[in-house]
Amino acid sequence: MDITFLLNGESVSLRDVAPTVTLLDWLREERGLTGTKEGCNEGDCGACTVMVADVEGAKALNACILFLPQLHGKAVRTVEGLSGPDGGLHPVQSAMVDHHGSQCGFCTPGFVVSMAVAHLNGDTAHDDALAGNLCRCTGYAPIIRAAQAAEQAPVPDWLEPAKGFRMPQQPAPLDMAPDSADALADALLRTPDATLIAGATDVGLWVTKGLRDLGPVLFLGRCTDLQQIEETEDGLRIGAAVTMDRMLLAMRDRHPSYAEMIRRYGSAQVRAAATIGGNVANGSPIGDNPPALIALDARLHLRCGQDRRVMAIEDFFIAYGQQDRAPGEFVEAITIPVQKDRLRVYKLSKRFDQDISAVCGAFSITVEDDIVTAARIAFGGMAGIPKRASHVERALVGKPWSDATLASTQDAWEEDFAPMTDMRASAGYRLDSARNMLRRYFLEDRGEAVSVLEVTP
Repeated sequence: MDITFLLNGESVSLRDVAPTVTLLDWLREERGLTGTKEGCNEGDCGACTVMVADVEGAKALNACILFLPQLHGKAVRTVEGLSGPDGGLHPVQSAMVDHHGSQCGFCTPGFVVSMAVAHLNGDTAHDDALAGNLCRCTGYAPIIRAAQAAEQAPVPDWLEPAKGFRMPQQPAPLDMAPDSADALADALLRTPDATLIAGATDVGLWVTKGLRDLGPVLFLGRCTDLQQIEETEDGLRIGAAVTMDRMLLAMRDRHPSYAEMIRRYGSAQVRAAATIGGNVANGSPIGDNPPALIALDARLHLRCGQDRRVMAIEDFFIAYGQQDRAPGEFVEAITIPVQKDRLRVYKLSKRFDQDISAVCGAFSITVEDDIVTAARIAFGGMAGIPKRASHVERALVGKPWSDATLASTQDAWEEDFAPMTDMRASAGYRLDSARNMLRRYFLEDRGEAVSVLEVTP
């Protein structure tokens, strides 16, 4: 593949690039830019964070799971490109020195790049901006103090868009990067076994950890019609290539509990790359979006060539590793119907931020005159697929919204789920946690404080 992008302000053109070469490997091995570190090599630790900009603005991304073709027509800055032409430090670099934010220094370049992106964007939610950067020496207090100290400093002129982020003029098309959903549909008819790459937050690990040969690939970054969010009378239509940071913003006012789960489930680097369609299409039994979407009665839009079909999202998941998707068919969009917000999403994981769920429960229960009139409850981590708690729902509907009704659902849970025991949780723990999540929903509906961030001993 032939690609063109900016690297630290200078144009780079590469010919015959293998489609699954990561930016991290290329920076270190081909360009000698070793400030970008390899830590986990799976997008968790942030040591490899780089700044990537396009017409939508600048984002922090993990270079270890970012394939070179994803950079076509964009601008990249590494830690080496944060300082000025005369060697002057970026304000966040100076602040890190002043506040003793580095010890061994291995993680520091990633922290500094994440901080520089937040500084450029005026983002002062430092805990969120740095949740994807791990430090094992310094502790986070001096790093947060450095970020706070740099808040009011002006953006260096060498990072202003007119100087630092000029886009290559009309980047050449890529054979493996269709520019619309129509072009993607045609490409998949010709190559139905192609691997689709949007954010690569999952597929990237197939290469870096699984050492897999992906075979033919199609990059979706240029399919702008798959990146739209459209509000209609019936609901919200969300393109499959909408990133999770945009999904968070779309849910923040409509379903804030869902938005809070999205904030936790991935770092800023992951949310800026991962897509809603990719999270659904990979069919993971511990994917955090499907339970929420099932509880919201979402519809999945699938396309193969010019043929389209729509299904309830819970019907997409058949068995572990098996989804109702034919060769050459792809997820085009997801529709969430307009509804009063009754959704609560509870994510249970060993680490609060950016961790895989042991159990993720989503509840939308309608109560009228203290009687349950409707219930949609779904879980991840409780079965080989994201799964609805249909027996529990039936045990609730038509009953008083009370402690006694909750107690009456006790046996229904084991009719719905037979979870496995693994390194994250035992089967018994998962069942008990699921039951307790329903009680948490009940208590929260009664106005009780239930968040671990609010409840004190």
